[in-house]
Amino acid sequence: MTWSRLSVSLTIQDVWNDRSQLEAIQSRRLVEMLQAVIPRNRFWTIKYEEAGVDVASIRGLADLSALPLVVKQELVDNQTRLPPYGSNLSYPSTRYTRLHQTSGTTGRPMRWLDTKDSWDWIMECWRQIYLLAGLQPYDRLFFPFSFGPFIGFWAAFEGACRLNNFCIAGGGMTTSVRLHALIENEATVVCCTPTYALRMAEEAERLGIDLQETSVRMLIVAGEPGGTIPATRERIEKAWDARVIDHWGMTEIASLGIESEDRPGGLYLLETECIAEILDPETLQPVQKGQVGELVITNLGRIGSPLIRYRTRDLVKASPDADPTGRQLTWLEGGILGRSDDMVIVRGNNVFPSSIEAVIREIPQVAEFRIDVRTVRSMNELSISIEPVEDAAMSVDDLTSQVTSALRQRLGFGCEVVAVAPGQLPRFEMKSRRLYRQETEDPSS
Repeated sequence: MTWSRLSVSLTIQDVWNDRSQLEAIQSRRLVEMLQAVIPRNRFWTIKYEEAGVDVASIRGLADLSALPLVVKQELVDNQTRLPPYGSNLSYPSTRYTRLHQTSGTTGRPMRWLDTKDSWDWIMECWRQIYLLAGLQPYDRLFFPFSFGPFIGFWAAFEGACRLNNFCIAGGGMTTSVRLHALIENEATVVCCTPTYALRMAEEAERLGIDLQETSVRMLIVAGEPGGTIPATRERIEKAWDARVIDHWGMTEIASLGIESEDRPGGLYLLETECIAEILDPETLQPVQKGQVGELVITNLGRIGSPLIRYRTRDLVKASPDADPTGRQLTWLEGGILGRSDDMVIVRGNNVFPSSIEAVIREIPQVAEFRIDVRTVRSMNELSISIEPVEDAAMSVDDLTSQVTSALRQRLGFGCEVVAVAPGQLPRFEMKSRRLYRQETEDPSS
């Protein structure tokens, strides 16, 4: 069920600007979803029975906390026990028309099925995403992705097609071929990861292509936190002479966060399509606006395979300030700040990969980096590998010293920094992996 079917007398902007209307829609859709899911969906029916929850007692937002939280491992275990798709299915298999799966960067990939109605709901999410991002009818969108099971490409591509924009698929191409296709087709918007935006810029420089002379005016980036890391964002915008718009979503919950063109530096949550909670990861109690907590999402339109009070593990901070645009949507200051399962404790300091990236991306002589965490007898040791740009303007020793000093100053402790040869570290088209962990009991190994 899409928002447009609920209240045809209101525009989506009307609802964004009226919190009471927004919460009334959320309450109604929550109850309608639970009525549609229980008892047909065995995953949720059994989960609520085991928790002793009477779903009929849930009347709206005020009752949401009575429902138990769900974590990713439950879903993975469910699919392992009941292959291949698990039991989070509200309909017979013949109702489902699409299969996507998670990237597997944090564990075993999950498969996710969608019905036609669920996919139409995802398209409504993308309509709102493009509206907030400032997409125009004349925009030509380029998608430098392969046609794999990753949902982001398919949803973003079809979402723009449904808006009648000109869409260019970049699958099955090398980076250099993609650059030429982007230029020849006069693309104005590129949808990719922050890492791949930098990879294309690196390749363009090698080929002697000036990206600032292309038609690209905006890059919509997702899959990594780089879009709201100031140094990463600045590097992309400088290389392309184009605006960076950050976006957030997950395969299992859909696309539900976007940076707007008129309020940079954070993400709006599409609260017509979801219910967002921000909880303390330890106590699981709500935090105040302005405090960092874990984002918990209930999606409201993916009835075929819903997620209700799903712990995303993403750490966020809802802005306590009045919104200058007049919108009443939750705005996440700084976007996704990190992941609770990516946090590393080093010498008593809580360290996130995004914090390290924020430092390294400020140093233009570094092309790429990798983080290695070695746990020796329960103690974490941090090592950073950096790859200098080709024809770097400083020596390798000077560069490693600069990175070491910058990390010490920003993080409050020192760590090992080693340089590798240009081109040695991997480049990523999809979601990047820069954090690697190793455990050993032998300090000498």
